[in-house]
Amino acid sequence: MLRIYHNQRCSTSRKALEALQATAQPVEIIEYLRALPSRDELRELIRSSGLTVRQALRTKEAAYETLGLADASLTDEQLFEAIEQHPVLLNRPFVVTDKGSRLCRPFEVIQEIL
Repeated sequence: MLRIYHNQRCSTSRKALEALQATAQPVEIIEYLRALPSRDELRELIRSSGLTVRQALRTKEAAYETLGLADASLTDEQLFEAIEQHPVLLNRPFVVTDKGSRLCRPFEVIQEIL
């Protein structure tokens, strides 16, 4: 089973979904802006992708600046709390396959796990 944490408004996310669908395998689409996974699920997704919570944030979102998330003294738990309050802060698309998990930004990273 393939899984994508997807935002339909994001062109990179749409391209990743198309690549997954082209494999002809079932794809689980998680629209994380509507139904954010639990903190434990997010923690595992980010960890298995080889990232820190900070690296998984979208720094170009208005909420990033408004909430002062560039402050290096913020803990991972504080960053997770910000993501829970503002799911748009989670970068995308995260893709999970049998070969691993990746934040597929840039899009070409998806090739590592297909």
